[in-house]
Amino acid sequence: MRSPVEERWLRRYRDDDECETKLVCFPPAGAGASAFRTWARGLPPDVSVLAVRYPGREDRFGDPFPSGLEALADEIADALSELTRYRLVLFGHSMGASVAHEVSLRFQDRGCPPAALCVSGRRPTHALAGRQMISGTDEEIIAHVVSFDASRAAVFADTDLREIVLPAVRADYHLVDDYSGGPRPLLECPVYGYTGDDDSEVTPEQMSRWAELTRGEFRLLVLPGGHFYLRFEEPALLADLSEVLAKTISVDGPPHGAIDAMGKPF
Repeated sequence: MRSPVEERWLRRYRDDDECETKLVCFPPAGAGASAFRTWARGLPPDVSVLAVRYPGREDRFGDPFPSGLEALADEIADALSELTRYRLVLFGHSMGASVAHEVSLRFQDRGCPPAALCVSGRRPTHALAGRQMISGTDEEIIAHVVSFDASRAAVFADTDLREIVLPAVRADYHLVDDYSGGPRPLLECPVYGYTGDDDSEVTPEQMSRWAELTRGEFRLLVLPGGHFYLRFEEPALLADLSEVLAKTISVDGPPHGAIDAMGKPF
C-alpha cells in the first residue's frame, strides 16, 4: 500500500506491478513534475517513470516552499524511503541534479544507494564556487530564465500567468543561490552525465567533474543544444537512458526486497 506522504511527493507516469526498476526524475528550478510527462513513451515498458512533485507549484501550489535545497532533499528522502526496496535510478536536470545527488547520498547513508545517478545541465556539488548568482529582482530573474528558454517569455508577459509561475521560480532561484555545495562523500553507484553543447549554465568540462564524486563508472554524453537541450533531444536522451537502465539491471541484479517464486529473498 502506497503511503499518503509518498503520494504527495510523486507523480506516477507509469508504475505497473511488474516494474522492478523505478526511474525517479527531479525537475529543474521553477518547474514541476509535468516536465517529464512524455518520458514514459520513450523508455522501456518495464521501467516505472516517476517525477518528484516539489512544493509550491502545480498540484502542490498551496504548500510552502522548502527552506533550503538540503532541507528539500531531506524531505524527499524521507518521503520516498519505501522506494528503496526497488532498483532506483535517479535523474535530475539543472537544480534537480543537485537535489537528486543529495537524495542519493541520503539513501546511501541509510544503506540503500541507488543503482545509478543521472545528472544533467548542472555543475557538480564540489565545483559550484565562482558560479553566477541568479536570484535578484523579479525582472532580473525573468530575464535570466528567458535568456536560455525563450518560450517562457509569453508566460511572463501574461500578468495572470506570471503571478502563478513566478513565485516558484523565485523560490527555486534562492534555493540554488543559497546552496553552497562543497565536498560530499563519494557515491558507490555509477554516475551518468548529460549536457547540451551550447549550455550557457555549464560547460562539458565542468560536467565531467561529476566523475570525481563516485567510486563507480562515470560517462558524459554531450548533445546538441542549450540549457534545455533535453526538450529538443528527448529521443536521443531517452534512448541513452534506456541503455543505462538496461545496463543497471544487468549489473545490479534483483532489486532490494525481491522474492522468488517460493517467497524467499533472492
